[in-house]
Formats: sequence, structure tokens, C-alpha cells
Amino acid sequence: MNKFRFLTSGESHGKCLNAIIEGIPAGIRIKTSVINEDLARRQAGYGRGGRMQIEKDTVEIKSGIRFGKTTGAPICLEVKNKDFDNWKEVMSIEQHDYPAQETIKKIEEKSFTTVRPGHADYAGAIKYNFSDLRDVLERSSARKTAIEVAVGSIAKQILREFGIMGFSHVVQIGNVKLDFYPSTYTLIKEKADKSDVRCADDLTADRMRNAIDEASAAGDTIGGKFEVIFGNLPVGLGSYVHWDRALDGRLAQAVMSIPAVKAVEVGAGVDAASLKGSQMHDELFVKNNNVYRNTNNAGGIEGGMTNGETLVIKGTMKPIPTMRKALATIDIKDMKPASAHFERSDTCAVPACAVVAEARVAIILVDALLEKLGGDNLQELKAAAEKLGL
Repeated sequence: MNKFRFLTSGESHGKCLNAIIEGIPAGIRIKTSVINEDLARRQAGYGRGGRMQIEKDTVEIKSGIRFGKTTGAPICLEVKNKDFDNWKEVMSIEQHDYPAQETIKKIEEKSFTTVRPGHADYAGAIKYNFSDLRDVLERSSARKTAIEVAVGSIAKQILREFGIMGFSHVVQIGNVKLDFYPSTYTLIKEKADKSDVRCADDLTADRMRNAIDEASAAGDTIGGKFEVIFGNLPVGLGSYVHWDRALDGRLAQAVMSIPAVKAVEVGAGVDAASLKGSQMHDELFVKNNNVYRNTNNAGGIEGGMTNGETLVIKGTMKPIPTMRKALATIDIKDMKPASAHFERSDTCAVPACAVVAEARVAIILVDALLEKLGGDNLQELKAAAEKLGL
């Protein structure tokens, strides 16, 4: 049984971000250019900060692929941090035994002890016994999602081999909600991909940009909600036999653990609380031996398994907690009141978060699909998929 799994490493201002992926069968075509396109999508978006002007992320595939196809061996990916040139002394791996005064000054300038409310700073410092919150910031930063998007891009390329396609779009920023949806998922994707806020309606997108501008002018930040949609999934991915094999639970964990995400919904989500059972549950019909439904409140999952309908996952992202408008906090050096530390940040990163969530969902789906199909190479996978009607 194949198990798509991966580990990442790297810090926000370190040399690079890395990932090692295993469990990918041989013979699957992977394009570096497609990964780079997804990395660029993550970096785009109205309301992004200065870091995006420095980093132009590209991936280097170091192993596991030959002549454009997977070999069945582990795949190693690397995304370099271009900003590392400005952080060499501060992020040095080696100990500075006799540091120059200039080096000491640089390290002190980048060290901080004032906790940023909403970040991992306080709990991380207590957990790992750090006196410099830089050690928490560097790994807890959302910068690490860049390499996760690269991994997710490979997952999406595998899913496409079986006609499984997905996308993400933004449905809310601040108090501005998307009320008008284009008539098809294809149109939603096309409109969202052309929008710098990943919104499928032009008028709503204008209002979203205005909300971001208002927050920026006030030195504040703003959050929102996004939707991830995948279609053409076979029936039966996931399982009801154990809680940790339920696909909706695995998807929720994958999206919930993205930095700043505070809620995850499947299908109707929180709206299910106000619906009667007769309104909520998707009735089944049959025509020419094909089962179909007229609604999809379940979001494509029932009993922890895909049911053949389109998968719909929503995520809510809180406002980014690093802001120019400093919040009250404490200094862990002396436990006295202080103002929160500010570091270069975005005003709004909801469109980028949607792209990250799209990658995370793809990773869970490809793992479930490979588990279902089995096989060590693409030919074996295709033979199994044909039996499922993919």
C-alpha cells in the first residue's frame, strides 16, 4: 500500500526550505514549471507585504525524478530564501565564538523578547525554553508554506493523471462577502485565477480591495474566508471504520493547521446548524443507472468517505497578528508590560492562504487515492483506476 508522506525543514530567513516526499509510484510525469506557477500563485495577492518583493520562489528538484518522470524513489525539493543574504550572521548554523562588533549588532537588532499576541511566541518560548523569540518566529512563520505548496503541486499533478482537478477562491475578506457566484465551477476558477484577491466577482473584488486598503491605512490587518473545491473524485476515499481514517477529519486537520486558520467547514458547514434534516441531506436519484443528487450540502463527504459529489472545503483565516498598530503584551525578559514586536508583514494574506489550503487538500486526497489504487507504477494505478471508472 502506497503512503504519500513528506517532511519539510527550513526557517523563514534561513538558507532554504526543503521537503522529502516518499510513496509516489514510478512513471508519473512531473513538471517543474507547474510547481513554479503554483509558487507564484502563493506569492501573489492584494495586501501582501515587502517580503514578496524580495522572494521570487522557484523550486529545484534534487532527486526522485529522471527525464521528467518519477522513479519511485523519494523526491527531494528545495526552495531557496533569497533574503538569506541579508541574514547570514543572524541565522548562522555555526556558533560565533569571537563575533565582530558588527555581527553582534546585527544579531541584537534581529533578536526580540516582546511577545506578539496571536503568534506562537509565548507558548513556543515556554515549550522550548527560548530567551530570544527569533527562535520561535523562524519556524512558526507562514514562510514554510512555500515548500508545502511545492509538495501540493506535485500532488495535484498526480491527481490530474486521473482527471481529478481542483482550485481555490476567496469568498470573504473582512465584512465583504461573495454573494454572486458564477454559474459553473469552471467560471469560478477562471475568474478567481485572474483576480488579485482570488474573488470570482469583479464588484465584490473591488470592495475587498477597499477593505484591505482601509485596514492598511489604519496600521491594522484583515482576515477572511476561502473555499477549496475538487471534482471527479471516486466514491469511497477515506473510511468510517476508525476516526483517524475519516477523510473529512484528515482534511480538516490539514487545513486547520495552516498558520492563522481558525475554522474549517465541509459543505454547508456552520449553516447546517440552522437547517432541518429535510433541508440538509442530499437526496439521491438515478438515471440510466447513474446516481446523482440535486444538492451538495454534504460537501462531497458522508461517513468520512467521498460520495462521488464535488468536494467543498471552507477555511476561515484570522487577521494576521503582526501589525503596525502595536498591541499590549509582555516582555519575557523581565515579564513587564510592553508593546508587541513588529516585523515586516502582510495586511491581508487570505488569497495566499487559499492557495496553501488547495495544496494541503491535494496532499490528503492523493494519499487517499494511492491507498485506494495501490500499485508501484503508473500503469498499475491506471488499471486500478479504470475499474473505479476514473
